[in-house]
Amino acid sequence: MSKLRWGVLSTASIGRLMIEASRQAEHAEFVAVASRDASRARAFAGELGLEASFGSYEALLASGAVDAVYVPLPVSMHTDWTVRSLETGNHVLCEKPFATSPRDAARCFDAAEAAGRRCVEGLMWRHHPQTTLARKLVADGAVGRLATVRAALSVSVPPGDIRRSVELGGGAVGDLGCYCVSAIRLFAGEPERVYADRVADGPGGVDLRLAATMRMPGDVLAQLDVGLDLTRRDELELIGTDGRLTVPDPWLCRAANLELDRDGQAERVPVDPGRTLGLTDPDHDVYRVELDTVSAAIVKGDEPTFGRPDAIAQAQVLEALHRSAKLGTPVDLTPGGGGSGVAKDPVAGACQVTDGGYHESG
Repeated sequence: MSKLRWGVLSTASIGRLMIEASRQAEHAEFVAVASRDASRARAFAGELGLEASFGSYEALLASGAVDAVYVPLPVSMHTDWTVRSLETGNHVLCEKPFATSPRDAARCFDAAEAAGRRCVEGLMWRHHPQTTLARKLVADGAVGRLATVRAALSVSVPPGDIRRSVELGGGAVGDLGCYCVSAIRLFAGEPERVYADRVADGPGGVDLRLAATMRMPGDVLAQLDVGLDLTRRDELELIGTDGRLTVPDPWLCRAANLELDRDGQAERVPVDPGRTLGLTDPDHDVYRVELDTVSAAIVKGDEPTFGRPDAIAQAQVLEALHRSAKLGTPVDLTPGGGGSGVAKDPVAGACQVTDGGYHESG
């Protein structure tokens, strides 16, 4: 199978990480970078050994030098540049959160369909063998019937960081909550109701911290909390009627074992007991696996594992969390229940983000 040629839009630090991860990839290679500053693009390309650099995003997209682009731009720019990339014939892997609303997510997939290309939301942890193992254990009943999911992620970022910028689409829910929400949905299905509260980063600021409870199908309850001004925490706990599965380092997937507790007995479950999965670089494996998985699907013409329905449903839940925190009330996500309605595509009644806040549309 040939390698997919990737370009990156911007010289952001996460782009460096992805390029380093691609060194060991079977199906992907980075060959180009674009920046609004041509000299910065040239320096970046020279440092990381890329074949080409461009002084504008448009120039890279029109160059024909790549088959696909990785979009790690600020969140507020994700939809625009994902659509532009697709319209110029490039496949897209866009960093999380994919879009700031389900309608924007739908726009991206509409553009992909029109262009005959693929677009994928960059929730890299979902593709890793650690996550696959956790899903299998839960599905096989290792903890009994799933009853509670708990997820947390926090970091400490200084004032002035783009993650604390309203204009650039920052905030704890988008930057961090996307991981927790994606985990809750992956293991427990689509939320029926969410109830969130937040602490803002000053008047009119982004959500600095947020905590939420979700009602899931089958009487499963889920809780998440995220923060941009807290010590680093990475937590995912899957609690059932017969036990508890803890996923250490759930988002970057660097742990060698999962932790299974049943009847007071603790068991460490190896992620790769036979050392056959090629997990040799804990700092880059999760990104390399993502790149290979997405690239292989594109080259084969397969649908990505997580495509349109998943990305739109993810955006709907994130939007509902914002709305619940703003209004101080639970938001019903069942179709016809007065909330967003988690479905394949946005439905009438979904809330939209406007300059003045949230309002009901449709």
